[in-house]
Amino acid sequence: MLSQAITEELENIVGNGNVQTSQASRLVYSYDATPNFQALPDAVVAPRSTEEVAEVVKVCNREKIPIVPRGSGTNLCAGTVPTEGGIVLLFKHMNKILEIDEDNLTVTVQPGVITLDMIEAVEKKQLFYPPDPSSMKISTIGGNINENSGGLRGLKYGVTRDYVLALEAVLPNGDIIRTGGKLAKDVAGYDLTRLLVGAEGTLGVITEATLKLVPMPETKQTMLALFSDMEAAARSVSSIIANRIIPVTLEFLDQPTLKAVEDFAKIGLPTDAEAVLLIEQDGAKEVVERDIQRIAEICLNEGALSAEVASSKEEALELTAARRAALSALARLRPTTILEDATVPRSEVANMVRAINEIAKEYNVTICTFGHAGDGNLHPTCLTDVRDEEEMHRVEEAFAAIFAKAIELGGTITGEHGVGMMKAPYLEWKLGEEGIALMRAIKQAIDPNHIMNPAKLFAKETRKRVVVSQ
Repeated sequence: MLSQAITEELENIVGNGNVQTSQASRLVYSYDATPNFQALPDAVVAPRSTEEVAEVVKVCNREKIPIVPRGSGTNLCAGTVPTEGGIVLLFKHMNKILEIDEDNLTVTVQPGVITLDMIEAVEKKQLFYPPDPSSMKISTIGGNINENSGGLRGLKYGVTRDYVLALEAVLPNGDIIRTGGKLAKDVAGYDLTRLLVGAEGTLGVITEATLKLVPMPETKQTMLALFSDMEAAARSVSSIIANRIIPVTLEFLDQPTLKAVEDFAKIGLPTDAEAVLLIEQDGAKEVVERDIQRIAEICLNEGALSAEVASSKEEALELTAARRAALSALARLRPTTILEDATVPRSEVANMVRAINEIAKEYNVTICTFGHAGDGNLHPTCLTDVRDEEEMHRVEEAFAAIFAKAIELGGTITGEHGVGMMKAPYLEWKLGEEGIALMRAIKQAIDPNHIMNPAKLFAKETRKRVVVSQ
């Protein structure tokens, strides 16, 4: 626990009511959306400005108190669990859209802004912010930046990193820095903006962000393609891209996920299909119509049972909403749902899905798979019960085998969820000892007291590498 003197010092900085130390308030912020990870912070602090953040950080650096920046707690890699105590930093007061600049096509926001609120605000100006994590109704921009979040539209438009033009951040010593600007070009010095994006709060506290916007697409069409086997669906994905068509969305759901989603959404999804591709294209009307027609032809040529375009905007929205509800739908089936992500080259999607199914059988666990087939980012989702220690051990071993297989196929252990604590023991598998050493050197130079989100990214020890026989 914090001493009374430190608590009062923090209260003097952020104001009465913005430092919470009660058991109940600390319990609320002791976990995120990652099952089986929990730790109590010593206090929860809600600053009202960048200057207050800087003063809080100075106190913590002086006293060597850990700081965990936190958005809405949708993190899926235990990245916002206060493992070593300290303070959880909330941004409920720093939640304003500061500017929508229509001349420079940018929006400037504080970190606590809800993603969907910002998207809707810029769309009223006929502008478009493409990154769309499935949690966007509740996730915050600050959290998106810390995790470099992706989303359904990532295939065509990229991820959060591709839209961050400038940042204001507080370093671990309390210094305030500004990186980047409203610029199309800027190669002055190291790219500090990109260094902070995806750093998971381990290098500083982001207090403001300027994001790139693009013009609103003229029109959009949505298609559902049904397949009797995964191989045909995967061939379709590769063939669509090989034909120089880049859809906005190219999503995959396996049959167990499809059944769960239909039971949840009840919109008439065809649950007899072994695999489904949800495909969207946007742009000029004539381009969209041409692309969608060509995509349908490709899917049918590769063995699709059908490829039908949504007949109305409402039907299209239902299909997309159903895909976004995949996690919620699966979570209804067992007490614990573990949503993971692993990314492979899209040419290896079929091999990866096949391997996931074989690994699930080998370890006798239930895994449903869905994800962003167009960019190779799959979400194997395990339905289990955290109270069953023996089963949870098998789940852990199964995911280790999945990560090992992804790397073997030229992929990575995470495409958008981050490393946090959950995947830290596997990071060396991807980066090697040299890569980890370089990361540690950067961390040490910027945060020598290791107060910024400690125990994340860097594991105390690396797991023994799994050899996968599939």
